[in-house]
Amino acid sequence: MAKNKPARPDGTVADHLVAQLIEAGARNIYGIVGDSLNPVVDAVRRARKEGADISWVHVRHEEAAAFAAAAEAEVTGRLAVCAGSCGPGNLHLINGLYDANRSRVPVLAIASHIPSNQIGTQFFQETHPDRLFTECSVYSEMISSAVQAPRVIASAIHHAYGAPGVSVLTLPGDVADLDAVGFVTDVSCRPPRPRHVPDPASVRELADAVNEARKVVIFAGAGVRGAHDDVIALADKIAAPIGHSLRGKEWIQYDNPFDIGMSGLLGYGSCFEATHEADLLILLGTDFPYDQFLPDDVRTAQVDIEPTHLGRRTRLDVAVVGDVGETVRALLPLVDKAKSRRFLDSMRKKHVKAMSGVVGAYKGKSAESLVPVHPEYLADVLDQEAADDAVFTVDTGMCNVWAARYISPNGRRRVIGSFLHGSMANAVPHAIGAAKSSPGRQVVAMAGDGGLAMLLGELVTIKALDLPVKIVLFDNATLGMVRLEMLVEGLPSYGTDSPEVDYAQVADAIGIPAVRVTDPKDVRGALREAFDRPGPALVDVVTDPRALSIPPSITAEQVRGFAVAMSKEVLGGGLGEVVSMARSNLRNVPKP
Repeated sequence: MAKNKPARPDGTVADHLVAQLIEAGARNIYGIVGDSLNPVVDAVRRARKEGADISWVHVRHEEAAAFAAAAEAEVTGRLAVCAGSCGPGNLHLINGLYDANRSRVPVLAIASHIPSNQIGTQFFQETHPDRLFTECSVYSEMISSAVQAPRVIASAIHHAYGAPGVSVLTLPGDVADLDAVGFVTDVSCRPPRPRHVPDPASVRELADAVNEARKVVIFAGAGVRGAHDDVIALADKIAAPIGHSLRGKEWIQYDNPFDIGMSGLLGYGSCFEATHEADLLILLGTDFPYDQFLPDDVRTAQVDIEPTHLGRRTRLDVAVVGDVGETVRALLPLVDKAKSRRFLDSMRKKHVKAMSGVVGAYKGKSAESLVPVHPEYLADVLDQEAADDAVFTVDTGMCNVWAARYISPNGRRRVIGSFLHGSMANAVPHAIGAAKSSPGRQVVAMAGDGGLAMLLGELVTIKALDLPVKIVLFDNATLGMVRLEMLVEGLPSYGTDSPEVDYAQVADAIGIPAVRVTDPKDVRGALREAFDRPGPALVDVVTDPRALSIPPSITAEQVRGFAVAMSKEVLGGGLGEVVSMARSNLRNVPKP
Protein backbone atom coordinates (compact mmCIF):
# COMPACT_ATOMS: atom_id res chain seq x y z
CA MET A 1 0.00 0.00 0.00
CA ALA A 2 1.30 3.46 -0.90
CA LYS A 3 2.39 5.64 2.01
CA ASN A 4 1.07 9.13 2.47
CA LYS A 5 3.39 12.09 2.63
CA PRO A 6 2.45 15.21 4.62
CA ALA A 7 2.10 18.35 2.53
CA ARG A 8 4.47 21.21 3.23
CA PRO A 9 2.87 23.47 5.85
CA ASP A 10 3.46 26.55 3.72
CA GLY A 11 2.32 24.94 0.46
CA THR A 12 -0.73 25.88 -1.58
CA VAL A 13 -3.18 23.69 -3.47
CA ALA A 14 -1.19 24.57 -6.58
CA ASP A 15 2.01 23.35 -4.89
CA HIS A 16 0.13 20.23 -3.90
CA LEU A 17 -0.96 19.65 -7.52
CA VAL A 18 2.54 20.11 -8.93
CA ALA A 19 4.04 17.81 -6.28
CA GLN A 20 1.59 15.04 -7.14
CA LEU A 21 2.21 15.45 -10.87
CA ILE A 22 5.96 15.12 -10.29
CA GLU A 23 5.43 11.96 -8.23
CA ALA A 24 3.28 10.55 -11.01
CA GLY A 25 6.11 10.94 -13.51
CA ALA A 26 5.14 14.18 -15.26
CA ARG A 27 8.10 16.21 -16.50
CA ASN A 28 6.51 18.93 -18.64
CA ILE A 29 3.41 21.12 -18.47
CA TYR A 30 2.55 22.66 -21.84
CA GLY A 31 0.48 25.82 -21.89
CA ILE A 32 0.18 29.61 -21.86
CA VAL A 33 0.22 31.57 -18.63
CA GLY A 34 -2.87 33.51 -17.61
CA ASP A 35 -4.39 35.10 -14.53
CA SER A 36 -6.38 32.16 -13.18
CA LEU A 37 -3.52 29.82 -14.03
CA ASN A 38 -0.80 31.94 -12.43
CA PRO A 39 -0.78 30.08 -9.07
CA VAL A 40 0.01 26.82 -10.87
CA VAL A 41 2.72 28.40 -13.04
CA ASP A 42 4.32 29.94 -9.98
CA ALA A 43 4.16 26.60 -8.19
CA VAL A 44 6.15 25.11 -11.08
CA ARG A 45 8.70 27.92 -10.75
CA ARG A 46 9.13 27.27 -7.03
CA ALA A 47 9.38 23.52 -7.53
CA ARG A 48 12.12 23.98 -10.13
CA LYS A 49 13.95 26.34 -7.81
CA GLU A 50 14.00 23.55 -5.24
CA GLY A 51 15.45 21.12 -7.81
CA ALA A 52 12.32 19.35 -9.03
CA ASP A 53 12.41 17.83 -12.53
CA ILE A 54 9.42 19.71 -13.94
CA SER A 55 9.22 22.37 -16.66
CA TRP A 56 6.67 24.87 -17.83
CA VAL A 57 6.71 24.73 -21.65
CA HIS A 58 5.42 27.95 -23.18
CA VAL A 59 3.60 27.25 -26.44
CA ARG A 60 1.84 29.80 -28.66
CA HIS A 61 -1.58 28.17 -28.75
CA GLU A 62 -3.24 25.93 -26.18
CA GLU A 63 -4.32 23.51 -28.92
CA ALA A 64 -0.64 22.90 -29.55
CA ALA A 65 -0.16 22.33 -25.81
CA ALA A 66 -2.63 19.45 -25.84
CA PHE A 67 -1.12 17.91 -28.98
CA ALA A 68 2.39 18.21 -27.52
CA ALA A 69 1.28 16.49 -24.31
CA ALA A 70 -0.38 13.73 -26.35
CA ALA A 71 2.83 13.04 -28.28
CA GLU A 72 4.95 13.02 -25.12
CA ALA A 73 2.60 10.50 -23.53
CA GLU A 74 2.62 8.40 -26.72
CA VAL A 75 6.41 8.28 -26.96
CA THR A 76 7.24 7.85 -23.26
CA GLY A 77 4.17 6.15 -21.79
CA ARG A 78 4.49 8.72 -19.00
CA LEU A 79 1.85 11.14 -17.77
CA ALA A 80 2.01 14.37 -19.77
CA VAL A 81 0.30 17.59 -18.76
CA CYS A 82 -1.19 20.60 -20.52
CA ALA A 83 -2.93 23.65 -19.10
CA GLY A 84 -5.13 26.54 -20.11
CA SER A 85 -6.36 29.63 -18.32
CA CYS A 86 -10.06 30.26 -17.68
CA GLY A 87 -12.57 30.51 -20.51
CA PRO A 88 -10.95 30.90 -23.94
CA GLY A 89 -7.60 29.59 -22.75
CA ASN A 90 -8.74 26.13 -21.74
CA LEU A 91 -11.32 25.94 -24.54
CA HIS A 92 -8.40 25.93 -26.98
CA LEU A 93 -7.24 22.64 -25.44
CA ILE A 94 -10.28 20.70 -26.55
CA ASN A 95 -9.17 19.59 -30.03
CA GLY A 96 -5.86 18.18 -28.83
CA LEU A 97 -7.58 16.52 -25.88
CA TYR A 98 -10.03 14.75 -28.20
CA ASP A 99 -7.01 13.49 -30.11
CA ALA A 100 -5.21 12.31 -26.96
CA ASN A 101 -8.28 10.59 -25.53
CA ARG A 102 -9.06 8.75 -28.75
CA SER A 103 -5.42 7.66 -28.94
CA ARG A 104 -5.69 6.39 -25.36
CA VAL A 105 -2.59 8.06 -23.97
CA PRO A 106 -2.16 9.32 -20.36
CA VAL A 107 -2.69 13.09 -20.41
CA LEU A 108 -3.82 15.37 -17.60
CA ALA A 109 -5.26 18.76 -18.48
CA ILE A 110 -5.47 21.61 -15.99
CA ALA A 111 -8.40 23.84 -16.88
CA SER A 112 -8.21 26.85 -14.63
CA HIS A 113 -11.48 28.58 -13.82
CA ILE A 114 -12.94 31.92 -12.83
CA PRO A 115 -13.10 32.85 -9.09
CA SER A 116 -15.21 30.25 -7.33
CA ASN A 117 -17.63 32.81 -5.85
CA GLN A 118 -18.47 34.00 -9.39
CA ILE A 119 -19.31 30.61 -10.89
CA GLY A 120 -22.89 30.59 -12.15
CA THR A 121 -23.21 34.38 -12.53
CA GLN A 122 -22.19 34.68 -16.21
CA PHE A 123 -18.98 36.29 -15.07
CA PHE A 124 -16.31 37.49 -17.53
CA GLN A 125 -14.87 34.49 -19.43
CA GLU A 126 -17.14 32.05 -17.60
CA THR A 127 -17.48 28.59 -19.08
CA HIS A 128 -17.96 25.23 -17.37
CA PRO A 129 -14.87 23.16 -18.11
CA ASP A 130 -15.97 20.28 -15.91
CA ARG A 131 -18.93 19.84 -18.28
CA LEU A 132 -17.30 20.84 -21.55
CA PHE A 133 -14.52 18.27 -21.43
CA THR A 134 -16.64 15.29 -20.38
CA GLU A 135 -16.87 13.80 -23.88
CA CYS A 136 -13.12 13.98 -24.56
CA SER A 137 -11.92 12.58 -21.22
CA VAL A 138 -12.10 9.57 -18.95
CA TYR A 139 -12.29 11.81 -15.87
CA SER A 140 -13.38 15.42 -15.46
CA GLU A 141 -13.90 17.02 -12.05
CA MET A 142 -13.69 20.43 -10.42
CA ILE A 143 -11.62 21.06 -7.30
CA SER A 144 -13.72 23.23 -4.98
CA SER A 145 -11.75 23.15 -1.76
CA ALA A 146 -8.27 22.53 -0.38
CA VAL A 147 -9.34 19.50 1.61
CA GLN A 148 -10.85 17.88 -1.49
CA ALA A 149 -7.82 18.48 -3.72
CA PRO A 150 -5.40 15.63 -2.86
CA ARG A 151 -7.82 12.79 -3.53
CA VAL A 152 -9.29 14.35 -6.67
CA ILE A 153 -5.83 15.01 -8.10
CA ALA A 154 -4.78 11.45 -7.30
CA SER A 155 -7.96 10.10 -8.87
CA ALA A 156 -7.37 12.11 -12.04
CA ILE A 157 -3.85 10.70 -12.32
CA HIS A 158 -5.03 7.14 -11.74
CA HIS A 159 -7.73 7.50 -14.40
CA ALA A 160 -5.28 8.93 -16.94
CA TYR A 161 -2.91 6.01 -16.44
CA GLY A 162 -5.53 3.36 -15.90
CA ALA A 163 -7.92 3.91 -18.80
CA PRO A 164 -5.58 5.18 -20.31
CA GLY A 165 -6.86 8.54 -21.51
CA VAL A 166 -7.38 12.18 -20.66
CA SER A 167 -8.17 13.45 -17.18
CA VAL A 168 -9.30 17.05 -16.74
CA LEU A 169 -9.01 19.01 -13.50
CA THR A 170 -11.00 22.22 -13.34
CA LEU A 171 -9.30 24.51 -10.82
CA PRO A 172 -10.52 28.01 -9.90
CA GLY A 173 -7.61 30.40 -9.42
CA ASP A 174 -8.59 31.31 -5.88
CA VAL A 175 -8.79 27.64 -4.87
CA ALA A 176 -5.36 27.00 -6.37
CA ASP A 177 -3.99 29.73 -4.08
CA LEU A 178 -5.47 28.29 -0.85
CA ASP A 179 -3.22 26.73 1.78
CA ALA A 180 -2.92 22.99 1.27
CA VAL A 181 -4.70 20.72 3.72
CA GLY A 182 -4.04 17.08 4.49
CA PHE A 183 -1.60 14.81 2.76
CA VAL A 184 -0.05 14.42 -0.65
CA THR A 185 -1.11 11.00 -1.82
CA ASP A 186 1.83 9.00 -3.17
CA VAL A 187 0.94 8.35 -6.80
CA SER A 188 4.38 7.31 -7.99
CA CYS A 189 3.48 3.62 -7.97
CA ARG A 190 1.96 2.41 -11.24
CA PRO A 191 0.89 -1.21 -10.77
CA PRO A 192 1.66 -3.59 -13.65
CA ARG A 193 -1.19 -4.07 -16.05
CA PRO A 194 -3.16 -7.30 -15.53
CA ARG A 195 -3.02 -10.14 -18.01
CA HIS A 196 -6.20 -10.27 -20.08
CA VAL A 197 -6.40 -14.00 -20.70
CA PRO A 198 -9.22 -15.10 -23.02
CA ASP A 199 -11.85 -17.67 -22.13
CA PRO A 200 -10.59 -21.12 -23.24
CA ALA A 201 -13.90 -21.97 -24.92
CA SER A 202 -13.67 -18.82 -27.06
CA VAL A 203 -10.12 -19.74 -28.10
CA ARG A 204 -11.28 -23.27 -28.97
CA GLU A 205 -14.07 -21.83 -31.12
CA LEU A 206 -11.58 -19.62 -32.93
CA ALA A 207 -9.26 -22.60 -33.48
CA ASP A 208 -12.11 -24.62 -34.96
CA ALA A 209 -12.92 -21.75 -37.33
CA VAL A 210 -9.28 -21.56 -38.45
CA ASN A 211 -9.05 -25.33 -38.96
CA GLU A 212 -12.24 -25.36 -41.05
CA ALA A 213 -11.10 -22.55 -43.37
CA ARG A 214 -8.93 -22.95 -46.46
CA LYS A 215 -8.02 -19.27 -46.84
CA VAL A 216 -7.40 -17.30 -43.63
CA VAL A 217 -6.39 -13.63 -43.53
CA ILE A 218 -5.18 -11.74 -40.45
CA PHE A 219 -5.94 -8.02 -40.23
CA ALA A 220 -3.92 -6.39 -37.43
CA GLY A 221 -4.43 -3.14 -35.58
CA ALA A 222 -2.64 -1.27 -32.81
CA GLY A 223 -3.66 -4.00 -30.38
CA VAL A 224 -0.91 -6.27 -31.75
CA ARG A 225 1.67 -4.08 -30.02
CA GLY A 226 3.96 -6.35 -28.06
CA ALA A 227 2.69 -9.47 -29.87
CA HIS A 228 4.62 -9.17 -33.15
CA ASP A 229 6.45 -12.49 -32.93
CA ASP A 230 3.34 -14.37 -31.76
CA VAL A 231 1.27 -13.12 -34.69
CA ILE A 232 4.05 -13.93 -37.17
CA ALA A 233 4.26 -17.46 -35.74
CA LEU A 234 0.50 -17.91 -36.13
CA ALA A 235 0.55 -16.62 -39.71
CA ASP A 236 3.37 -19.01 -40.56
CA LYS A 237 1.56 -22.01 -39.12
CA ILE A 238 -1.79 -21.37 -40.82
CA ALA A 239 -0.33 -19.76 -44.00
CA ALA A 240 -2.25 -16.53 -43.46
CA PRO A 241 -1.29 -13.26 -45.15
CA ILE A 242 -1.22 -10.31 -42.74
CA GLY A 243 -2.79 -6.96 -43.54
CA HIS A 244 -2.90 -4.04 -41.16
CA SER A 245 -4.55 -0.76 -40.29
CA LEU A 246 -2.59 2.50 -40.21
CA ARG A 247 -2.11 2.31 -36.43
CA GLY A 248 -1.13 -1.34 -36.67
CA LYS A 249 1.57 -0.70 -39.29
CA GLU A 250 4.43 0.16 -36.93
CA TRP A 251 3.80 -2.90 -34.75
CA ILE A 252 3.42 -5.66 -37.36
CA GLN A 253 4.82 -4.69 -40.76
CA TYR A 254 8.54 -4.99 -39.96
CA ASP A 255 10.30 -8.38 -40.22
CA ASN A 256 7.08 -9.75 -41.67
CA PRO A 257 7.35 -12.14 -44.65
CA PHE A 258 3.55 -12.39 -44.76
CA ASP A 259 2.82 -8.67 -45.17
CA ILE A 260 0.17 -7.70 -47.73
CA GLY A 261 -0.11 -4.02 -46.90
CA MET A 262 -2.89 -1.85 -45.63
CA SER A 263 -6.57 -1.42 -46.33
CA GLY A 264 -8.73 1.69 -46.11
CA LEU A 265 -8.65 5.06 -47.80
CA LEU A 266 -4.86 5.22 -47.46
CA GLY A 267 -4.37 1.57 -48.34
CA TYR A 268 -1.98 -0.17 -50.68
CA GLY A 269 -0.89 -3.65 -51.65
CA SER A 270 -3.14 -6.71 -51.82
CA CYS A 271 -4.77 -6.37 -48.41
CA PHE A 272 -8.19 -5.32 -49.71
CA GLU A 273 -8.32 -8.18 -52.22
CA ALA A 274 -7.14 -10.77 -49.70
CA THR A 275 -9.72 -9.85 -47.07
CA HIS A 276 -12.49 -10.20 -49.65
CA GLU A 277 -11.26 -13.55 -51.00
CA ALA A 278 -10.76 -15.16 -47.59
CA ASP A 279 -12.86 -17.89 -46.03
CA LEU A 280 -12.05 -16.49 -42.59
CA LEU A 281 -10.96 -12.98 -41.65
CA ILE A 282 -9.37 -12.58 -38.21
CA LEU A 283 -9.38 -9.03 -36.83
CA LEU A 284 -6.64 -8.73 -34.22
CA GLY A 285 -6.68 -5.73 -31.90
CA THR A 286 -8.34 -3.36 -34.34
CA ASP A 287 -11.41 -1.16 -34.27
CA PHE A 288 -10.96 -0.33 -37.96
CA PRO A 289 -13.70 2.23 -38.70
CA TYR A 290 -14.08 1.99 -42.49
CA ASP A 291 -16.58 -0.82 -42.88
CA GLN A 292 -16.80 -0.24 -46.64
CA PHE A 293 -13.33 -1.77 -46.92
CA LEU A 294 -14.28 -4.87 -44.91
CA PRO A 295 -16.18 -7.80 -46.47
CA ASP A 296 -19.73 -8.50 -45.39
CA ASP A 297 -19.85 -12.00 -46.87
CA VAL A 298 -16.72 -13.47 -45.24
CA ARG A 299 -16.81 -15.29 -41.92
CA THR A 300 -15.16 -12.94 -39.41
CA ALA A 301 -13.51 -13.48 -36.04
CA GLN A 302 -12.46 -10.62 -33.80
CA VAL A 303 -10.01 -10.52 -30.89
CA ASP A 304 -9.99 -7.40 -28.73
CA ILE A 305 -9.28 -6.44 -25.17
CA GLU A 306 -12.31 -4.13 -25.21
CA PRO A 307 -15.60 -6.09 -25.54
CA THR A 308 -17.53 -3.03 -26.73
CA HIS A 309 -15.43 -3.04 -29.92
CA LEU A 310 -16.56 -6.51 -30.94
CA GLY A 311 -18.85 -6.51 -33.96
CA ARG A 312 -19.55 -2.79 -34.05
CA ARG A 313 -17.93 -2.30 -37.48
CA THR A 314 -18.63 -5.50 -39.37
CA ARG A 315 -20.14 -8.96 -39.06
CA LEU A 316 -19.03 -11.04 -36.11
CA ASP A 317 -19.04 -14.84 -36.21
CA VAL A 318 -16.43 -15.61 -33.55
CA ALA A 319 -15.71 -13.25 -30.64
CA VAL A 320 -12.73 -13.44 -28.28
CA VAL A 321 -12.23 -10.96 -25.45
CA GLY A 322 -8.58 -10.84 -24.48
CA ASP A 323 -5.13 -9.48 -25.12
CA VAL A 324 -3.85 -10.32 -28.62
CA GLY A 325 -0.62 -11.86 -27.37
CA GLU A 326 -2.32 -14.00 -24.74
CA THR A 327 -4.94 -15.12 -27.26
CA VAL A 328 -2.51 -16.02 -30.02
CA ARG A 329 -0.24 -17.94 -27.66
CA ALA A 330 -3.25 -19.94 -26.46
CA LEU A 331 -4.43 -20.48 -30.03
CA LEU A 332 -1.15 -21.69 -31.58
CA PRO A 333 -1.18 -25.25 -30.16
CA LEU A 334 -4.82 -25.72 -31.17
CA VAL A 335 -4.58 -24.90 -34.88
CA ASP A 336 -3.47 -27.32 -37.58
CA LYS A 337 -0.50 -26.58 -39.78
CA ALA A 338 -1.71 -25.45 -43.19
CA LYS A 339 -1.54 -28.10 -45.91
CA SER A 340 -1.28 -25.50 -48.68
CA ARG A 341 0.36 -22.09 -48.93
CA ARG A 342 -1.12 -21.33 -52.33
CA PHE A 343 -3.42 -18.54 -51.15
CA LEU A 344 -0.65 -16.91 -49.12
CA ASP A 345 1.80 -17.09 -52.02
CA SER A 346 -0.79 -15.67 -54.41
CA MET A 347 -1.58 -12.68 -52.20
CA ARG A 348 2.09 -12.03 -51.56
CA LYS A 349 2.78 -12.07 -55.30
CA LYS A 350 -0.02 -9.58 -55.91
CA HIS A 351 1.27 -7.44 -53.07
CA VAL A 352 4.76 -7.28 -54.56
CA LYS A 353 3.26 -6.32 -57.93
CA ALA A 354 1.18 -3.58 -56.31
CA MET A 355 4.16 -2.24 -54.43
CA SER A 356 6.18 -1.97 -57.63
CA GLY A 357 3.20 -0.43 -59.42
CA VAL A 358 1.05 2.05 -57.52
CA VAL A 359 3.40 2.54 -54.57
CA GLY A 360 6.62 2.25 -56.55
CA ALA A 361 5.57 4.43 -59.47
CA TYR A 362 7.38 7.55 -58.32
CA LYS A 363 10.31 6.05 -56.43
CA GLY A 364 13.93 5.90 -57.46
CA LYS A 365 16.00 7.61 -60.13
CA SER A 366 13.15 7.99 -62.63
CA ALA A 367 11.41 10.43 -60.27
CA GLU A 368 14.41 12.76 -60.08
CA SER A 369 13.41 14.36 -63.39
CA LEU A 370 9.78 15.03 -62.47
CA VAL A 371 9.04 18.68 -61.70
CA PRO A 372 7.24 19.67 -59.49
CA VAL A 373 8.62 17.19 -56.97
CA HIS A 374 6.30 14.23 -56.54
CA PRO A 375 5.38 13.82 -52.86
CA GLU A 376 5.87 10.05 -53.16
CA TYR A 377 9.49 10.61 -54.13
CA LEU A 378 10.03 13.00 -51.22
CA ALA A 379 8.52 10.52 -48.76
CA ASP A 380 10.65 7.69 -50.13
CA VAL A 381 13.90 9.67 -49.85
CA LEU A 382 12.89 10.83 -46.36
CA ASP A 383 12.39 7.21 -45.33
CA GLN A 384 15.91 6.39 -46.52
CA GLU A 385 17.61 9.36 -44.88
CA ALA A 386 15.87 9.45 -41.49
CA ALA A 387 17.36 7.74 -38.44
CA ASP A 388 16.51 4.13 -37.60
CA ASP A 389 14.92 5.26 -34.33
CA ALA A 390 13.31 8.46 -35.62
CA VAL A 391 9.95 9.67 -34.39
CA PHE A 392 7.80 10.80 -37.32
CA THR A 393 4.85 13.07 -36.58
CA VAL A 394 2.44 13.18 -39.49
CA ASP A 395 -0.12 15.77 -40.53
CA THR A 396 -3.63 14.63 -41.37
CA GLY A 397 -4.43 14.55 -45.08
CA MET A 398 -2.06 13.57 -47.86
CA CYS A 399 0.90 13.36 -45.45
CA ASN A 400 -0.95 10.45 -43.83
CA VAL A 401 -0.99 8.72 -47.21
CA TRP A 402 2.69 9.22 -47.91
CA ALA A 403 3.70 8.15 -44.39
CA ALA A 404 1.51 5.06 -44.58
CA ARG A 405 2.97 3.98 -47.90
CA TYR A 406 6.62 5.02 -47.69
CA ILE A 407 7.82 5.25 -44.08
CA SER A 408 9.28 1.87 -43.16
CA PRO A 409 8.79 0.64 -39.58
CA ASN A 410 11.53 -1.41 -37.97
CA GLY A 411 10.42 -1.88 -34.37
CA ARG A 412 12.28 1.22 -33.18
CA ARG A 413 10.77 4.02 -35.22
CA ARG A 414 7.55 5.65 -34.13
CA VAL A 415 4.90 7.17 -36.37
CA ILE A 416 2.50 9.48 -34.53
CA GLY A 417 -0.47 11.29 -35.98
CA SER A 418 -4.07 12.23 -35.38
CA PHE A 419 -5.05 8.86 -36.79
CA LEU A 420 -8.34 8.49 -34.89
CA HIS A 421 -9.41 12.11 -34.50
CA GLY A 422 -8.18 13.31 -37.89
CA SER A 423 -7.29 16.87 -36.90
CA MET A 424 -5.34 19.20 -39.14
CA ALA A 425 -2.15 20.86 -37.89
CA ASN A 426 -1.07 18.11 -35.50
CA ALA A 427 2.40 17.31 -36.88
CA VAL A 428 4.35 20.32 -35.58
CA PRO A 429 2.86 20.41 -32.04
CA HIS A 430 3.17 16.62 -31.80
CA ALA A 431 6.84 17.06 -32.73
CA ILE A 432 7.27 19.61 -29.93
CA GLY A 433 6.10 17.08 -27.35
CA ALA A 434 8.15 14.25 -28.84
CA ALA A 435 11.34 16.34 -28.96
CA LYS A 436 10.88 17.89 -25.50
CA SER A 437 10.46 14.48 -23.89
CA SER A 438 13.05 12.55 -25.91
CA PRO A 439 16.29 14.54 -26.04
CA GLY A 440 18.84 13.07 -28.43
CA ARG A 441 16.24 11.31 -30.56
CA GLN A 442 15.58 12.48 -34.11
CA VAL A 443 12.08 13.95 -34.50
CA VAL A 444 10.73 14.58 -38.00
CA ALA A 445 7.48 16.47 -38.61
CA MET A 446 5.93 15.50 -41.94
CA ALA A 447 3.81 18.62 -42.32
CA GLY A 448 1.53 19.88 -45.03
CA ASP A 449 1.48 23.58 -45.79
CA GLY A 450 -2.18 23.74 -44.71
CA GLY A 451 -1.38 22.22 -41.33
CA LEU A 452 1.74 24.30 -40.79
CA ALA A 453 -0.13 27.52 -41.64
CA MET A 454 -2.89 26.70 -39.16
CA LEU A 455 -0.54 26.67 -36.15
CA LEU A 456 2.31 28.65 -37.69
CA GLY A 457 3.11 30.30 -34.37
CA GLU A 458 4.54 27.04 -33.06
CA LEU A 459 7.64 27.71 -35.15
CA VAL A 460 8.31 30.38 -32.54
CA THR A 461 7.98 27.74 -29.81
CA ILE A 462 10.44 25.45 -31.56
CA LYS A 463 12.94 28.27 -31.94
CA ALA A 464 12.46 29.58 -28.40
CA LEU A 465 13.09 26.12 -26.94
CA ASP A 466 15.79 25.31 -29.52
CA LEU A 467 14.14 21.95 -30.10
CA PRO A 468 15.90 19.79 -32.74
CA VAL A 469 12.69 19.28 -34.69
CA LYS A 470 13.20 18.73 -38.42
CA ILE A 471 10.14 19.95 -40.33
CA VAL A 472 9.81 18.41 -43.79
CA LEU A 473 7.12 20.46 -45.50
CA PHE A 474 5.07 18.88 -48.29
CA ASP A 475 4.20 22.23 -49.82
CA ASN A 476 1.60 21.83 -52.56
CA ALA A 477 -0.39 25.02 -51.84
CA THR A 478 -3.64 23.05 -51.73
CA LEU A 479 -5.70 20.89 -49.40
CA GLY A 480 -4.91 17.73 -51.35
CA MET A 481 -7.10 15.25 -49.47
CA VAL A 482 -10.13 17.54 -49.62
CA ARG A 483 -9.47 18.06 -53.32
CA LEU A 484 -9.54 14.30 -53.85
CA GLU A 485 -12.71 13.91 -51.77
CA MET A 486 -14.46 16.47 -53.96
CA LEU A 487 -13.36 14.78 -57.18
CA VAL A 488 -14.58 11.30 -56.26
CA GLU A 489 -17.92 12.83 -55.28
CA GLY A 490 -18.24 14.39 -58.72
CA LEU A 491 -17.41 17.92 -57.60
CA PRO A 492 -14.72 20.09 -59.16
CA SER A 493 -12.28 21.26 -56.51
CA TYR A 494 -13.26 24.62 -55.05
CA GLY A 495 -11.89 26.52 -52.08
CA THR A 496 -9.02 24.08 -51.67
CA ASP A 497 -6.12 26.11 -53.02
CA SER A 498 -3.86 28.37 -50.97
CA PRO A 499 -1.52 31.17 -52.02
CA GLU A 500 2.04 30.07 -52.61
CA VAL A 501 4.09 30.99 -49.57
CA ASP A 502 7.84 30.63 -49.17
CA TYR A 503 7.76 29.01 -45.73
CA ALA A 504 11.54 28.76 -45.76
CA GLN A 505 11.70 32.55 -45.61
CA VAL A 506 9.13 32.57 -42.81
CA ALA A 507 11.15 30.07 -40.79
CA ASP A 508 14.38 31.92 -41.53
CA ALA A 509 12.85 35.16 -40.26
CA ILE A 510 12.01 33.39 -36.99
CA GLY A 511 15.56 32.13 -36.76
CA ILE A 512 15.12 28.53 -37.91
CA PRO A 513 17.57 27.44 -40.63
CA ALA A 514 15.51 26.62 -43.71
CA VAL A 515 15.76 25.87 -47.40
CA ARG A 516 13.19 25.83 -50.21
CA VAL A 517 13.50 22.96 -52.68
CA THR A 518 11.93 22.96 -56.15
CA ASP A 519 14.23 20.53 -57.97
CA PRO A 520 13.90 16.83 -57.06
CA LYS A 521 17.65 16.41 -57.49
CA ASP A 522 18.14 18.67 -54.45
CA VAL A 523 15.82 16.76 -52.12
CA ARG A 524 18.29 14.27 -50.69
CA GLY A 525 21.00 16.85 -50.06
CA ALA A 526 18.56 19.23 -48.35
CA LEU A 527 17.33 16.49 -46.03
CA ARG A 528 20.84 15.38 -45.14
CA GLU A 529 21.90 18.92 -44.35
CA ALA A 530 18.86 19.45 -42.12
CA PHE A 531 19.41 16.15 -40.28
CA ASP A 532 23.11 16.85 -39.76
CA ARG A 533 22.46 20.32 -38.37
CA PRO A 534 22.02 20.71 -34.59
CA GLY A 535 18.79 22.33 -33.47
CA PRO A 536 15.67 22.93 -35.55
CA ALA A 537 15.50 23.03 -39.35
CA LEU A 538 12.82 23.33 -42.02
CA VAL A 539 12.93 21.87 -45.53
CA ASP A 540 10.18 23.43 -47.67
CA VAL A 541 9.71 21.12 -50.67
CA VAL A 542 7.40 22.38 -53.40
CA THR A 543 5.42 19.28 -54.38
CA ASP A 544 2.98 18.51 -57.17
CA PRO A 545 -0.49 19.71 -56.12
CA ARG A 546 -2.14 17.35 -58.62
CA ALA A 547 -0.66 14.18 -57.12
CA LEU A 548 -3.49 12.00 -55.87
CA SER A 549 -3.52 8.97 -53.61
CA ILE A 550 -5.13 6.10 -55.47
CA PRO A 551 -7.01 3.78 -53.07
CA PRO A 552 -6.42 0.01 -53.22
CA SER A 553 -9.82 -0.56 -54.77
CA ILE A 554 -11.53 1.91 -57.06
CA THR A 555 -15.31 1.57 -57.06
CA ALA A 556 -17.60 2.26 -59.99
CA GLU A 557 -19.11 5.13 -57.99
CA GLN A 558 -15.68 6.69 -57.52
CA VAL A 559 -14.90 6.38 -61.23
CA ARG A 560 -18.22 7.97 -62.14
CA GLY A 561 -17.69 10.75 -59.63
CA PHE A 562 -14.22 11.45 -60.91
CA ALA A 563 -15.44 11.46 -64.53
CA VAL A 564 -18.26 13.87 -63.69
CA ALA A 565 -15.87 16.18 -61.85
CA MET A 566 -13.43 16.16 -64.76
CA SER A 567 -16.26 16.89 -67.20
CA LYS A 568 -17.32 19.86 -65.12
CA GLU A 569 -13.71 21.01 -65.00
CA VAL A 570 -13.44 20.86 -68.81
CA LEU A 571 -16.75 22.63 -69.34
CA GLY A 572 -15.63 25.28 -66.91
CA GLY A 573 -12.56 26.00 -68.99
CA GLY A 574 -10.15 23.85 -67.00
CA LEU A 575 -8.95 21.51 -69.74
CA GLY A 576 -5.32 22.30 -68.94
CA GLU A 577 -5.84 21.36 -65.30
CA VAL A 578 -7.40 18.03 -66.32
CA VAL A 579 -4.50 17.19 -68.62
CA SER A 580 -1.97 18.14 -65.95
CA MET A 581 -3.70 15.95 -63.39
CA ALA A 582 -3.72 13.01 -65.80
CA ARG A 583 -0.01 13.44 -66.45
CA SER A 584 0.73 13.65 -62.73
CA ASN A 585 -1.08 10.44 -61.87
CA LEU A 586 -1.01 8.25 -64.97
CA ARG A 587 1.54 5.83 -63.51
CA ASN A 588 -0.42 5.59 -60.29
CA VAL A 589 -3.62 4.12 -61.73
CA PRO A 590 -3.84 0.42 -60.78
CA LYS A 591 -3.71 -1.93 -63.74
CA PRO A 592 -5.93 -5.00 -63.89
